[in-house]
Amino acid sequence: MPQWLRVRLNRWRRWLWHRLFFRMLFGEQALDGRPLPFARLSPSTCIEHEDRLAMGNHVFIGHFNFIEASHGVRIDDGVQITNFVSVLTHSSHRSLRLMGEGYYDVPVDGRPGFISGPVHIGAYSFIGPHSVIEANTTLGRGCLVLSHSRVRGQFPDFAVIGGAPAVVVGDTRDGDAALLARHPEWRAHYEAWAGREGPAA
Repeated sequence: MPQWLRVRLNRWRRWLWHRLFFRMLFGEQALDGRPLPFARLSPSTCIEHEDRLAMGNHVFIGHFNFIEASHGVRIDDGVQITNFVSVLTHSSHRSLRLMGEGYYDVPVDGRPGFISGPVHIGAYSFIGPHSVIEANTTLGRGCLVLSHSRVRGQFPDFAVIGGAPAVVVGDTRDGDAALLARHPEWRAHYEAWAGREGPAA
């Protein structure tokens, strides 16, 4: 095959693959049947137990994410989950090591070391790439999870969260205050979801 033809063929294949598999898809449906016209999900994201994933509108879930929702995942309005993020509602590796082949003969509630629980990501939070959100985690509204973080536990509204294990390292309202000082016309929109807990005027 001539080089020029191989180049054209490869470019065409990449274009087609991108259009079919890596194009963000608008529109989802909530568990209660409501349409979510502005929710955007990449078809490369793997969702297990989709019937236990409660999602708000204006949610963005990017490429190559894994959401395991067997024990319940709630993602509120405006959340952005970037790329290569895992959201997990159980962890079985301790039980498997301890029990070996016997693991499969025992119900979940009888498996020592088995961790399970829901995940809740509050409205307008941002999850940076290569992060893991573990079982029994609640993120408040307006949180920012830094890339490569391992997040487990309860975190307040507007927390900047980073590390492995993750801890609170800042407050998103600090950066928001600087932006709102330059763009005061957006304060009413900001306060519509953040309330008066947002940055001071």
